[in-house]
Amino acid sequence: MSKEVDPRDYVVTADTEISPIDLDREEFTLRGGRRLTEALAKELADEARAEIRRGNLIPGRKSLSASGQHSPVIHVRVPEQLHERAERRAAAEGVSLSKLAREALEAYLAS
Repeated sequence: MSKEVDPRDYVVTADTEISPIDLDREEFTLRGGRRLTEALAKELADEARAEIRRGNLIPGRKSLSASGQHSPVIHVRVPEQLHERAERRAAAEGVSLSKLAREALEAYLAS
């Protein structure tokens, strides 16, 4: 059974249940008649990510690196209380939590 899917027919909300499917077992046909398989879905996703990176259209701010390439990301775990304090401080200063953390790290490393 083949299905043509138009993404405009679907709206994802907080209540929407999304179930994984095996594209190699279930048939989905793209516009133009091309069958979407697991391999093709991965290939299309990889191409889209590469195109986004080429245009530096990564969600969030533009690059902070002098080279204009994607800025590295640091993930840090903190206690909930520290997170809440940092959010309040960022809001009070009118900056994002990322900018507050960046400025704090720069100040610490400069000392």
